[in-house]
Amino acid sequence: MSAIVKEYDAKIDSKKRVTLRNASYEYYHVQEMDNGVIILEPRELVVPFQISSNTLSMMDKSVKNLKKGKVSSNINLSEFKK
Repeated sequence: MSAIVKEYDAKIDSKKRVTLRNASYEYYHVQEMDNGVIILEPRELVVPFQISSNTLSMMDKSVKNLKKGKVSSNINLSEFKK
């Protein structure tokens, strides 16, 4: 079980909003349970480490070309060694 980091009482304003004091994240996923418990999970708008469909498509094309032997000549990278 996790330790409590902050604990305080909050009041819903006239527009049915609750303010989180010193919130660590800008966006939260909210789950309201039927017993009145509200769970907030921090969220990011972009899923981290996700590869775009365009990138996946380019990778598929590259692998097909490699299997067909359609590749460029070798590149000498030895001059970049430290």
